[in-house]
Order: sequence, then C-alpha cells, then structure tokens
Amino acid sequence: MKYGARNQLTGKITGIKKGDVMCQVTLNIDAPAIMNSVMTMESLNDLAIKEGDSVKIVAKAVNVLLVKE
Repeated sequence: MKYGARNQLTGKITGIKKGDVMCQVTLNIDAPAIMNSVMTMESLNDLAIKEGDSVKIVAKAVNVLLVKE
C-alpha cells in the first residue's frame, strides 16, 4: 500500500473502546508515550484489528491512520 505520509511508527494495540458508530484505539509505541486513534466502527471491522495486534501508525497533519500488514 502506498501513501504520502512520511511519519511512521510501530505500535501495539492495548485497548479498543467501541461506540455505536465510532471507536477509540489505544496504542503503546516504542517511545515513552501512548497514542490514540479514533475511527469508525466500519474501519475497525475492515482492518480486523484487535487488542494485542501490532500495527503501523501513519501520521499526516492532524490524522493518525493505522495500517495492519
């Protein structure tokens, strides 16, 4: 998958808070920090990510995108 964002980190999903339409995914990254990403439930299901998965974190402007490879 190609994308224009150059800011990439690797993280492990430590929690997913689900709502009716949106969800919040919490990640631990290699730096001493925790990140969160908000996405639709449809995106969460399409990516098939779950707690404990490792994902690539792609950041561009104010958006944080998760990529499961």
